[in-house]
Amino acid sequence: MESTFELLKAFTEAPGPSGRETVVRDAIAARWTPPADEIRVDAMGSLIALQRGSGPEPRPAVMAAAHMDEIGLIVTGIEGAFLRAHSLGGIDRRVLLGLDVLVHGQRVLPGIIGSRPPHVLTAAAREKIVAWEEVYVDTGLPGDELASLVGVGDHITFDRELLALKNDRVAGKALDNRASVVAVTLALQALRARNHAWDFYTVATVQEEVGVKGAITSAYGLAPEIAIALDVTFAAQYDDENPGTFALGKGPTVASGPNFHPQVVERLQAAAKAEEIPYQPEPVSGSSGTDAWGIQVAREGIPTGLIEIPLRYMHQPVETAALPDIERAGRLLASFIARLEADFHPRWEDEL
Repeated sequence: MESTFELLKAFTEAPGPSGRETVVRDAIAARWTPPADEIRVDAMGSLIALQRGSGPEPRPAVMAAAHMDEIGLIVTGIEGAFLRAHSLGGIDRRVLLGLDVLVHGQRVLPGIIGSRPPHVLTAAAREKIVAWEEVYVDTGLPGDELASLVGVGDHITFDRELLALKNDRVAGKALDNRASVVAVTLALQALRARNHAWDFYTVATVQEEVGVKGAITSAYGLAPEIAIALDVTFAAQYDDENPGTFALGKGPTVASGPNFHPQVVERLQAAAKAEEIPYQPEPVSGSSGTDAWGIQVAREGIPTGLIEIPLRYMHQPVETAALPDIERAGRLLASFIARLEADFHPRWEDEL
């Protein structure tokens, strides 16, 4: 069985920008079959796996959703030997210059994002963040060959290997949200050897970065009794230790607020305490900005919870997480599902 680092490396290094998740989806599917009993791809492209429960039929279903798409760039024009590009998801333009990228055209092309050297710029220009109209990708190819291989609308991803840091930290691209896909995978593996009454659906959703679209459609199609979204949240870093940031290595967060059903939150917290899994409470006053936001209002409404993994440098190619937090998120999800009684039905305190 692959280690957590090996799983994360396989998932993060696979390309999968919003709307073009095929390669990373195949990497995930290879590791979900088994321990899942069934696996399929829905019309939107989300990967859905079913692990059957042991309770009496008809069994209730619980869904765990983690988005597999990553931020990237999209080709908006070709000017001679250079590609114009713009954001696909929430790209941080401050970190673009000097990056290695992969251009996904007729074949995958290595490229770089360069800029004019500082000593030929005006003093004012040196102080500015590069504008989108000044972002160009250089593949090294001449214009005619480039135009035959790349078209407007093709996708571009960061070319970055996962780096092992000290103290069980890792850094790389697409930890948002492949770290959570790893946690879901660990839960799926753990529950193969653990009794659970409910059917368990794992979903690697598409297009979260551009509007939680895969979460909305997969939740509508599955109509689970309960859903848990998994994503990343802001970790404290050297220039940000304000409220709303969470410590690396102290466990995942369990969110509470109007986006989440109180009984689901309580049961997540109870599962963590019962199995001595460290976690951090995370208050969310409105939209969580995660798949949970779309799942909660699917169909007539789905009782929803959220587990999040603290992450430094979000939406940059050096996103940093702690491996134990990813593993604890997986353990917490597995514990929550294993503790669901066959006849449990989430309800509001004032329900008649």
